[in-house]
Amino acid sequence: MKYKLEHCIGSRLRRLSRIADGEIRKVLGDYKISENQMTILFTMHELGRVEQGKIGEVLCLERSTVSRNIKLLEKQNLVSRSKEYRPEVELTVQGLDLVKVLVPEWENAMDVLVGQLQEDGMSSLKKLENKLK
Repeated sequence: MKYKLEHCIGSRLRRLSRIADGEIRKVLGDYKISENQMTILFTMHELGRVEQGKIGEVLCLERSTVSRNIKLLEKQNLVSRSKEYRPEVELTVQGLDLVKVLVPEWENAMDVLVGQLQEDGMSSLKKLENKLK
């Protein structure tokens, strides 16, 4: 093999993602939502009422992933979805209330991660993301 497993970029990125997700999971423990669902809620909070497909574009998520998570959030009455062919989604009052509770918790988790990475790590992360786009 030309490369060893420890050189596998995808594997290394997934490992970093799992480490970061672990910090976020500590925040989400009592809320019965996943990291993806939290990110979708935060994105909906920023965008307002939006076509469901736009969420996938913004977050680089597959349509099926967005659709599945929206359905789960809908069951918890955190989002509402129109019945159109290209459904629009928006936060419910409960969804907005949850976002307001989660943001400071998420910010605390981010403080931990940013503190570990420091400015040079954050800069390197941004450069890496830009190179792989």
